[in-house]
Amino acid sequence: MFTLINLPYAPDALAPVISAQTLSFHHGKHLQGYVNNLNNLLPGSPFEGMELEVIVRKADGALFNNAGQILNHNLYFTQFQAPKADNAPAGNLAAQIEKQWGSFEAFQKEFEAKGAGLFGSGWVWLSASPDGMLQISQEAGAHNPVEKGLVPLLTFDVWEHAYYLDYQNRRPDHLKALWNIVNWDEVERRYTTRG
Repeated sequence: MFTLINLPYAPDALAPVISAQTLSFHHGKHLQGYVNNLNNLLPGSPFEGMELEVIVRKADGALFNNAGQILNHNLYFTQFQAPKADNAPAGNLAAQIEKQWGSFEAFQKEFEAKGAGLFGSGWVWLSASPDGMLQISQEAGAHNPVEKGLVPLLTFDVWEHAYYLDYQNRRPDHLKALWNIVNWDEVERRYTTRG
């Protein structure tokens, strides 16, 4: 049985980027719904007792959708911290971003453009291949880079429930604001422990 993850910060810690009200709905209702749905679908299925990433790689239909959304949201909610001025990566990840995009600003621009340009609902991801090369991808619905053998590092949720209470239809504004709350230590940890 899967359970709702605990947030590693207070409900109002991400404000004003993500309000306590949005966090309450997004984590407490949307993610809880996916957890409940998956737990109801698993008994008697071939995926009962399997790890979440295995279900995402191998399942389809409702099992895939609910497992994918749990995995995506778990990575999403645990990558944030209270707003921080001049928030940017350091270490190995920063060096790789600089190598591939030329600057952190150029990386941000492409990441935001992919997030704003994704039609409908989904996610924009930064992920790494086993050799450490980075890539930005758009993933519709509940899809995740693990399906392609990649290690997910950072994601921005572009489903409307992630931002509508705070930003209405201003998805690009939401994407730009999220940089202020990224916990780059956590993203660096995901990068350095990949594989």
